[in-house]
Amino acid sequence: MPKFSKTTIRGFPWNRLWFLFCALFIYRLGAHIPIPSINYSQLTKLFEKNQNNILGMFNMFSGGALSRLTIFSLGIMPYISSSIIMQLLSSIMPKFENLKKEGELGKYKIAQYTRFSTLILAILQGSGISLILKFQKNLVLDTSFYFHFTTVLTLVSGTIFLMWLSEQITEYGLGNGTSIIICSGIISSFPNILINLLKLVKIDLVNVLLTILISLLLLIITYFVIFIECGQRKILINYIRKEANNKIYSNKRSYLPLKLNIAGVIPAIFASYIILFPITIIGWFLSFYNKNNFFTIFLKNLISLVAPGKLIHSILYTIAIIFFSFFYATLIFNSKETADNLKKSGAFIPGIRPGYQTIRYINNIIMRLTLAGSIYIAFICLIPEFFIYKFNVPFYCGGTSLLIVIIVTIDFLTQIQNHILSQKYKSLFRKINFKKNIFY
Repeated sequence: MPKFSKTTIRGFPWNRLWFLFCALFIYRLGAHIPIPSINYSQLTKLFEKNQNNILGMFNMFSGGALSRLTIFSLGIMPYISSSIIMQLLSSIMPKFENLKKEGELGKYKIAQYTRFSTLILAILQGSGISLILKFQKNLVLDTSFYFHFTTVLTLVSGTIFLMWLSEQITEYGLGNGTSIIICSGIISSFPNILINLLKLVKIDLVNVLLTILISLLLLIITYFVIFIECGQRKILINYIRKEANNKIYSNKRSYLPLKLNIAGVIPAIFASYIILFPITIIGWFLSFYNKNNFFTIFLKNLISLVAPGKLIHSILYTIAIIFFSFFYATLIFNSKETADNLKKSGAFIPGIRPGYQTIRYINNIIMRLTLAGSIYIAFICLIPEFFIYKFNVPFYCGGTSLLIVIIVTIDFLTQIQNHILSQKYKSLFRKINFKKNIFY
């Protein structure tokens, strides 16, 4: 974790921090502006029944905006999905792969494609939410086409605004804008969780000792996540000895740092989506089709078997996390490109021949790290779920939300430290230039 001393306060990026606070205030304000023509008492009942399916997951990422059906109900998820799609296309399509190599112009074109795909995904998701709302009994006060048009337009506009806001945070604020918005939405639910828990403890509906044990467990899990996320596997690198101007430069040693959890939290999000989406669709189908026959009984039994807290759900969730960990790690880390860059810079791994052998060596390390990282993600995500369903803990603080908050916080503190160091170097260079001007 980054450490700060008293002397670092001088170079603290206060302007960026105030810009970040203002941007988050606007985001939280928009998360409480509702969409018209909605019966909110029926909406509350709907989300109470669907806390453990895909609606609950999207509501977490939107910071509770979806449960209130506000202008930011879609959140930033369409932008994240389109960014991942563009990463995938950049790996499998030569056109997008060449754009990555074109420098700033290529990045600008990829960013434009990402924004257009975000617009398309937002329109599709907004239309789906509008249709789902119209099929719910007594939820929509006005079922005309006007409601569908205004709902889709409002949701899409909210997503496009959040996309713009996240880019502004990344450029003028601190941290990654997309991650900061998701993290702030998750953190905003923590006070309500704590207040509700204290109320239940006060009226003796929750055991005080169990609450203390769960709190200690969360602290231990938090420390373990920080330890893993800050850990690195360093590969030793030597540079070839060079001769220039009749001088021999000795070998330089460096390290290629690789994170222990290369894929980050994306595999957990994808795994939750893949498992919860079919369960949610089947549940909605059964709520409209009430006939008791072999098919509906089979679907009800299937939902009960793969519901959260069941053994089959845990097994499927773990398999999905491992699969998406390997899938996403291959997208974000290119062993061939890394080996080529080492060769061009005159660097090599001791005992490993440049070229194919280096690619194979790095790939083996990446595979081992990804396997360990996927098991770690599955463990963190399943431990809170185990206590929630086995001990009936009356609040939800899932492993996915905990991972997001900790990873974003570490990245946020690291970026603050980098800004402070850059300010120190700038002031040092100014002093050197000032002294040169005095003497010359």
